[in-house]
Amino acid sequence: MNKAYGYGPAEGDERPRLIQSHLPMVGLLVDRMMSQVPSFLTRDDVTSAAMMGLIDAANRFDASRGILFKTFAEHRIRGAIFDEVRKMDWFSRSLRDKQSRVTQAITQLEHRLGRAPEEDEIAESMGVSLEEYRDTLSQIGHLGCVSLHETLDESEEGRDFLENLEDTEGKNPEEQLAEHELTRELAGHLEKLTEKERMVIALYYYEELSQKEIAEVLDVSEGRVSQLHSQALLKLKVKMQKRTR
Repeated sequence: MNKAYGYGPAEGDERPRLIQSHLPMVGLLVDRMMSQVPSFLTRDDVTSAAMMGLIDAANRFDASRGILFKTFAEHRIRGAIFDEVRKMDWFSRSLRDKQSRVTQAITQLEHRLGRAPEEDEIAESMGVSLEEYRDTLSQIGHLGCVSLHETLDESEEGRDFLENLEDTEGKNPEEQLAEHELTRELAGHLEKLTEKERMVIALYYYEELSQKEIAEVLDVSEGRVSQLHSQALLKLKVKMQKRTR
């Protein structure tokens, strides 16, 4: 039982029912996330990790906290898939360095310009062409190396943004106020993204469309959707990290 996170194990009799009734969700999430994982991971690899996430969710779920199991399980399944990717250590030092360079460029431009930088400004700051910059975004974003489900508020000792938003039961007024402020802060940062970046975030995380579906809505390529997704989330991560400094 992990009381620090407010979750306890589900009743033993409930676990099989929770797992069985949410098996279709595993397939849907695997379908959505196959485009975000490296090509050497097979669908069976991703499905196996997703099943482990569903089982973990059933073991840890506590209905008394007032959270829907679907919401809790989806977060655990996504986390299990990302953990599997990390475990296989595909994300090379070279790609980590590229991600750091982009993040550093965005951070410096934010400080100098007082606003979120445009992609041509980021490319110029990095000393590369716009095409090279977009190619870098595709490389570092192919797996979802940054995600709205990843830690945005590092002061919360590993709790991710979604957990901060989803579980308000049992918190004192000061804790609830802090979380409402975090929600408002992120919403404000979203408004400062470009229109297409906001559209990608909204369609992917709230409408739950696939990259292919988003590409059709925006009339761009799937690769461009991946680039916009990576850039938007790196901008958000830079802004959210400022609050911990």
